[in-house]
Amino acid sequence: MDIYWYGQACFKLKGRNATIVIDPFDPDFTGLKPPKDLSADVVLTTHDHQDHNFVSAVTGLQDVRPMVFNKPGEYEVSKVVITGISSFHDNSQGSERGVNTIFHLLFDNLDIVHLGDLGQTRLTEEQITEVGQTDILLIPVGSVYTIDVKAASDIVSQLEPKIIIPMHYKIDGLKFELEGADGFLKEMGAEGIVPQPKLSITKEKLPEEPQVVVLSKS
Repeated sequence: MDIYWYGQACFKLKGRNATIVIDPFDPDFTGLKPPKDLSADVVLTTHDHQDHNFVSAVTGLQDVRPMVFNKPGEYEVSKVVITGISSFHDNSQGSERGVNTIFHLLFDNLDIVHLGDLGQTRLTEEQITEVGQTDILLIPVGSVYTIDVKAASDIVSQLEPKIIIPMHYKIDGLKFELEGADGFLKEMGAEGIVPQPKLSITKEKLPEEPQVVVLSKS
C-alpha cells in the first residue's frame, strides 16, 4: 500500500487491487496546485464542500469512470471494504457546518480511517464501535474549521492507531487561514519529523508503538 497526500484532506491510496482517492479539492477554491495524477477506481468524499468534493478532478482507470461514495453506509469494491460513519463538521450537532462522513477502509489487510472535516471534540462510543480497528489514522489538525490540537490528540487516544498522519492544516499556497501542523506534532511528542513523499506500508510493517508520519504534498 502506497499513501500519497495532496494537501487539505486529499489522499490517494494505491493498493494491490484498487486505487482510491479521498476528498479531492477544487484548486481555484483552495489555491493549491492540482495533483499531477489523480486517477482512481473509487472516489470518497466526506462532505459537500469545495475543498473536499471536486470529483470531476479524478479520472478513471482503464477508461472506466471511478465509483463515487459520499454517504454513510457499507460498500465493497475490488476487495476493499468501505464503511461510512455519520459524524459532524462542528461540535454543535452539525448546526454550524453540517454533517461529515468518517470513512473506514479495510484495504490490503490494513484498517485505514479518514476523519474528513471532523469537528466533534470527541467521538461517541457508538462511533468508536462503528469505526472499529484503526491501523492508520488520517486526522485533521489545523483547527478553525475542524478539531483543534487537543481534540485531535484525544481522538488519537480514543482510536489507538499505529500510524497517525496529520492533514487539513496550513501549507504554502492554501487560501484558508488554518493552523500549521507544529502544534499537533508538539502535542504528540513528534517534533522534528522529516516529511516524506509517500508512505509505503503493509500490515506486517506496522510499528509496535504509535508513530506520527508527516507526508509532504505530492
